[in-house]
Amino acid sequence: MNNCKKLNNIGQSVWFDSIQRSILADGSLDRMIKDGLIYGVTSNPSIFNTAISKTEDYDDAILSMAIAGFSSEEIYNQLAREDILSAADSFMPLYQASNRKDGYVSIEVNPMHAGNSKKMLSEAREIWRKYQRPNIMIKVPATLAGLVTTEKLIREGINVNVTLIFTLSRYRKVVEAFLSGLEKRLTDGNSIENIASVASFFVSRVDTKIDKMLVDMPSQSAKIKDLYGKAAIANTRLVYEVFQKEFSSSRFKALTQKGAQVQRPLWASTGTKNPEYSDVVYVDELIGPDTVNTVPPATLTRFLDHGKTVKTITTNLEGARCTIQSLQELGISLEDVGVLLEKEGIQIFADAYRSLIRSIEIKRRGMNKRLGSLGKDVTQQIQKLDNARMIERIYAHDPKVWTDDPGEAGEIKNRLGWLDLPSTSMAIVDEIKSFKDDVIQCGYKHIFILGMGGSSLAPEVFKLVLGSTSGLDLVVVDSTDPDQIRSLYRGKDLEKSLFIVSSKSGGTSEVNAFLDFFWAKCYKNFKEDTGMHFVAITDQGTSLDKLAIERGFRKVFYAHSSVGGRFSALTAFGLVPAALLGIDPSKILKKAGSMARQCFSTEPAGRNPGLVLGAVIGQAALGAKNKLSLLADPEIRPFGNWIEQLVAESSGKKGFGIVPVVEEYTLPARDYCSDRLTIYLRLNGAFDTHIRKLEKAKQPVVVINFRNREVIFQEFYRWEFATTVACSILKVNVFDQPDVQDNKIRTANKIKEYQQKGVLDEPPILWKNDKVNIYAPEYLGIRQNMKLKEIVNHVLAMGKAGDYTAINAYLPYDKSIIKAMDKMRRNIQKKTGMAATRGFGPRFLHSTGQLHKGGPNTGIFIQITREPLHDLDYGDLSFGTLERAQALGDYESLVARKRRIIRIHMKKGSLTTLVKELF
Repeated sequence: MNNCKKLNNIGQSVWFDSIQRSILADGSLDRMIKDGLIYGVTSNPSIFNTAISKTEDYDDAILSMAIAGFSSEEIYNQLAREDILSAADSFMPLYQASNRKDGYVSIEVNPMHAGNSKKMLSEAREIWRKYQRPNIMIKVPATLAGLVTTEKLIREGINVNVTLIFTLSRYRKVVEAFLSGLEKRLTDGNSIENIASVASFFVSRVDTKIDKMLVDMPSQSAKIKDLYGKAAIANTRLVYEVFQKEFSSSRFKALTQKGAQVQRPLWASTGTKNPEYSDVVYVDELIGPDTVNTVPPATLTRFLDHGKTVKTITTNLEGARCTIQSLQELGISLEDVGVLLEKEGIQIFADAYRSLIRSIEIKRRGMNKRLGSLGKDVTQQIQKLDNARMIERIYAHDPKVWTDDPGEAGEIKNRLGWLDLPSTSMAIVDEIKSFKDDVIQCGYKHIFILGMGGSSLAPEVFKLVLGSTSGLDLVVVDSTDPDQIRSLYRGKDLEKSLFIVSSKSGGTSEVNAFLDFFWAKCYKNFKEDTGMHFVAITDQGTSLDKLAIERGFRKVFYAHSSVGGRFSALTAFGLVPAALLGIDPSKILKKAGSMARQCFSTEPAGRNPGLVLGAVIGQAALGAKNKLSLLADPEIRPFGNWIEQLVAESSGKKGFGIVPVVEEYTLPARDYCSDRLTIYLRLNGAFDTHIRKLEKAKQPVVVINFRNREVIFQEFYRWEFATTVACSILKVNVFDQPDVQDNKIRTANKIKEYQQKGVLDEPPILWKNDKVNIYAPEYLGIRQNMKLKEIVNHVLAMGKAGDYTAINAYLPYDKSIIKAMDKMRRNIQKKTGMAATRGFGPRFLHSTGQLHKGGPNTGIFIQITREPLHDLDYGDLSFGTLERAQALGDYESLVARKRRIIRIHMKKGSLTTLVKELF
């Protein structure tokens, strides 16, 4: 049994004199409660000032409210409310189990009002009304105004922690205010059963003050030296003597018959400040029944290690009286000292409050400054969304948030299940964990995810950002390039390989091709046992579901029918691969749930991190800043690819669209056009210098701090909510992808032609040399006498303000090709100022492809193809044929929409060589 539990058995409760968002978020507070280490929490402006000004724990919340136009005081009140409510909810089971004796969380009224009973009373009532928790205590200073306030609050049934008590005389008045408040409440005809109060007597400050007075005395006799460090404990023991007398009186006994609880003395300021004294002296010497000791973190650690656990509070009362008498003989009056300490205490808390507000103000202004001129418009947009009850309507599945078209209403209503995934997906956690254990027990080493877009991007993020702790190697197959596919499975032991076929619709052509290919390879080796190497994730009743059952797949996981593919990270599509990597799916959902709670409709719109981020992105797009530059520190950079798909495919339609620009080189701020909004996902500050340069150049910037890599769990939800809000501002249906189907149809037609003719029909070659063929529509005006570099420059010169370039390569995404494409992007950006993106086909067709075709006609597209080095057959086709058909379908779809597109087909040589020639 730990020392705190032993104290609790004696009758003393240890409360924690600290609160900070990190211990609420990481479960530390819950663990301390569960282990019986703490039985309550107290807070004050000093505690909050330290937590907010010296950590980044609160920056994300401050960011949202700063952008929304909250004042620093409003921000503090909201932050404090969130922490107090979170702590109160954690303590609620203890509050109930202890019959309302323990489990309290204290919040202080503004110390600037310590002398104004009217203001304190008004604020305390407002806190009690807003917080709506029976285990909250309002901290009121024991000033004369505070005594009046205390009596009235008790009369109104509000729990009070009377604080800053230093003297016996003031303590007696605190007790009187408490008893009088109870009696008046009974007179009013109200119950007093559920009212709790503590009287906080400050301890160590008494010794600090009196020791200083003793040191300043000219004579340092043995009698004087013997008084060092004795006054506080002596004074406190006499307080406890008064407590015992007052709460055993006939007056209080009459109140107990009506259900009254004692007002327990609380020993505050119990951290040892003099290093010559025991580091737990103000705990060890003040142990007694019906008391509370509120200890700071360091003192708690020390007490658990070497504290006493016997009753000491009533020890040597005569010695305590002698100590007080000796001090009086030296001219030291504890009453006078108490008056001085009360004044200083109020000043300390007031200074801490002012410092706290200054700290928030500095952060608030800095965050607002980053948005520049965009800030005012965003603040107005947030107010507009709030007036339109946007949060409430999203959770009510109101399709008019995005469109007035009744034909789209049904689909929208059936695509909002993602809002509840942090809770509803908990239903499959045990099933997923059991599956993971089975996979490991069966000796599998390699997991292949066969999927596209939303079915594969979240697993890829989990793998690249968090890695694997399970010993399983996860490979994402989302390319039809035969050379890419071969590189992914080469050297893998098929006997130890498991293939997860992920397709929401069950009919994704690429996924079906992957399945056919790997099924055939496995069947050669395993015959009738082949099905045990395959798992399906799909909607119930799809063709994949039926096929999986027919072929005897090891497992079928069903996705949520009301969740679209790009919103499916928190469904089986993301959770199953995450579990196989060794990531606890329940942890993912709990973290996401913390963000979901912040986005829920009970919070103010300006505190909603998803709504505020969506308002920034959406308003920027309305104001011609629709290029969303996503900077991310290297460790979390892959998360940007998931965001790219979510934002581009959701917003790019009906001539509107937000263009995500991920993994780009950082250029001098002057080289960026005015169409940019930069969002920096910051883990370690690798781009801090660049961000400062952008800010100086008046480029709008938002910085989202990641405390660790696992923040991506909650960021999945934030970005889904933000994208939903941004699309509501643009008035586009966030959940459809109308132009993707066109590319699929064209690809399917190409394949049918190939099956009939044995060749794929290519458009006419517009220009060629021994290395490349150039394909382009006539309306681009490319001339035969141009050189290759001139052709590319001619096309790029068509760009104007607000345009962007998309480099889309139907090639393997290996390091050398990525490097060459990024060099190409960098040169284009420096030459033209336009944003430049890169994508690999057919992967990008499931992300930015919708934007390219359905978004604004502001893109210049450079498509790059080549013959595969080594083709791979599946069924009666080859991946090389499928990839080429997809490239041709993509090209034709863009031409049909009069997009500016050029296709460069490499007949020989590398992309690296080609880029050198072009730039």
